[in-house]
Amino acid sequence: MALWDLAGKIFEVPVYQLLGEQRSALPAYASTYVGDREPDGLNSPEAYADFGEQCLELGYRAFKIHPWQDAPVTEHVRLVEAVGERVGDRMDLMLDPFCAILTFGDAVKVGHACDAHGFYWWEDPFRDGGVSAFAHRKLRQLVKTPILQLEHVRGLEAHVDFIVADGTDFVRIDQNYDGGITGVMKIAHAAEGFGLDVEPHGSGPGPRQCMAAIRNSNYYELGLVHPKVSNLAGGPIYLDGYSDELDAIDPHGNVHVPDAPGLGVRLDWDYIEKHRTARVVFD
Repeated sequence: MALWDLAGKIFEVPVYQLLGEQRSALPAYASTYVGDREPDGLNSPEAYADFGEQCLELGYRAFKIHPWQDAPVTEHVRLVEAVGERVGDRMDLMLDPFCAILTFGDAVKVGHACDAHGFYWWEDPFRDGGVSAFAHRKLRQLVKTPILQLEHVRGLEAHVDFIVADGTDFVRIDQNYDGGITGVMKIAHAAEGFGLDVEPHGSGPGPRQCMAAIRNSNYYELGLVHPKVSNLAGGPIYLDGYSDELDAIDPHGNVHVPDAPGLGVRLDWDYIEKHRTARVVFD
């Protein structure tokens, strides 16, 4: 990412223009924190439904649930039902248990709940670590809701192998895991050749720049968000008004791509130094 940032600054254009501009406004989904048990938190299916409605009122067109890590499958099913009944006819809904569901059988139960409420996708459904193409192909045969996989699979070749094995419907990409911006763009174009969409993982200037240059992508992940807690994923480390807080979208539910040279943002080094906990030099 640093080299692409440097190249953009040398040529005085944002990275997404170097990559091949497709758009400068990105539809965003509100991606929640994992569930908690705090009194004012995401402590029940109804609390998630309330938060989904809040996000809808802010202008979001999509809402992704990160549920609890310690809940029984019955509570996962109730969560899907509560949010689906409240906002499912007005928003695209996603579910990301991030491998918390213990068994394939329980994953099928949750998947059928997603089917009943028309979920847009679900990802990392159960405790295989998100890496078995065979298991997810079998799951796709039993559940109608599209699966999004590959957050835990690294690089171009492994992504293509998973696609060829029919292990996923949507393809997850992450410039931090998949070889930087160059690696992410390779995967995006490979998926395009198979007729599949890629979905960037996480928020930040890098994902915005990449998604702005990718045709086959649907939503920017704005997260992690919570009704009572600020987004700690990036923190207030950027200048020039850049934000991935809950209120960062425009009235149409979009975030905008920074258009200054490079990644388009400046780091707030004063803030970073004040909050530094250690310094490590790699030789």
